[in-house]
Amino acid sequence: MKSNLFRCRSGAELSATELGFGGAPLGNLYAAIPEETAQATLQAAWDAGVRFFDTAPLYGLGLSEERYGRFLSGKPRDDYVLSTKAGCILEDCPPDESTPDKFIDVPSRKFAYDYSYDGVMRSFEASLRRIGVDRIDILLCHDVDISTHGSAEASDQRIREFMSGGYKAFVKLRDEGVIKAIGGGINEWPVAERLAREGDFDVFLLAGRYTLLEQEALTSFLPLCQKTGIGIMLGGPYNSGILATGARPGANYDYFPAPQDVLDRVARIERVCAAHNVPIAAAALRFPLAHPCVFTNIPGARTPEEVRQNVDTLNVTIPASLWSDLKAEGLVLADAPVPS
Repeated sequence: MKSNLFRCRSGAELSATELGFGGAPLGNLYAAIPEETAQATLQAAWDAGVRFFDTAPLYGLGLSEERYGRFLSGKPRDDYVLSTKAGCILEDCPPDESTPDKFIDVPSRKFAYDYSYDGVMRSFEASLRRIGVDRIDILLCHDVDISTHGSAEASDQRIREFMSGGYKAFVKLRDEGVIKAIGGGINEWPVAERLAREGDFDVFLLAGRYTLLEQEALTSFLPLCQKTGIGIMLGGPYNSGILATGARPGANYDYFPAPQDVLDRVARIERVCAAHNVPIAAAALRFPLAHPCVFTNIPGARTPEEVRQNVDTLNVTIPASLWSDLKAEGLVLADAPVPS
């Protein structure tokens, strides 16, 4: 599998496979996954050549990190790139006090957001223990966005908390060589852009906000990243499912049933793809990798079959005429980079 070389501000280099592995599903997002299946899914990714693995404490209240730890314990540490996130403190608790949110059948823990200096250090050290490694390659500030905290004011408060506290911990860990790169795991590109302008970041995990369906991040955020050398880990390339399933009834967009305007737009994209005998999922997975800042694309997977499907989908041959037709129909922005 092709790898992309990314140079961090620390001078370190990361070699990340263009197809990574997103760890939210292995935290039992929406449905429980048996441990045997979770481990087989990770093994299928490894066997396919995937060497970039992303997770977070929030994913299954630590379950995703623990599953990564059990799998990666037998792998040479220099053979893969690992990213996790900080800003969420987990505490063991009685089952009736647990706060699993969208995660099913997870450890009895509760979480609280904490973007302070001490909170980041505690979160980072706990992640090392759960995964069972002595270092993390990329550490991301998790979910300081509006959708997570409920309002622009609440997001602003969390950003200020992070920049005055947790950010200093991030920089210290990078300066000491404990981690190679720092960034944010963000669901909204304007929030990611604000962080990029206020701090010295290496990377951002941009979830669902630069896809075949929407490219508004090209207005200012991605040009800023290109100018300053910030790399992008692209999460949610299927926009929570609709770009994988197509515009069928009940298709999900941003974790909820897609509204009619989104269904209509995806149906138009599907028609163009069908005219070129290309599955919409293949176009969706390949498209964001054409941007020079995007060095890895990290869809999730629940089963070995889904891993193999992602790999096969990425390898579909796509004619250049598909991209020109999508632009001609106004379905992809005219200035969006497209695969050659």
